[in-house]
Amino acid sequence: MNFNIDDQGYLVNADSWDEDVARAIAQNEGIDKLTNEKMDVIRFMRSYYKSYNSFPILNTVCKNVHQPRECVNEEFIDPLKAWKIAGLPDPGDEVIAYLKR
Repeated sequence: MNFNIDDQGYLVNADSWDEDVARAIAQNEGIDKLTNEKMDVIRFMRSYYKSYNSFPILNTVCKNVHQPRECVNEEFIDPLKAWKIAGLPDPGDEVIAYLKR
């Protein structure tokens, strides 16, 4: 498995993502196991990004993967970890500031 991440932990080439890469990035982010629920969140984030080229509203993620309203925070604690594990690029300072409120 060959992939590169940048200094902040984001996958350099989103096309090199697969579930093995996701598991490796998760380990890097301190998450030992990617459950089916976590993978559902990750897959939805990737799909949403491919369609809209932006970070999804977190409640939308949970609703679409049929999980409780705060599923991203419950599953990952930090939504940026989910974003990184999904192999998506840095969402930008505005999104990061919003998520850290």
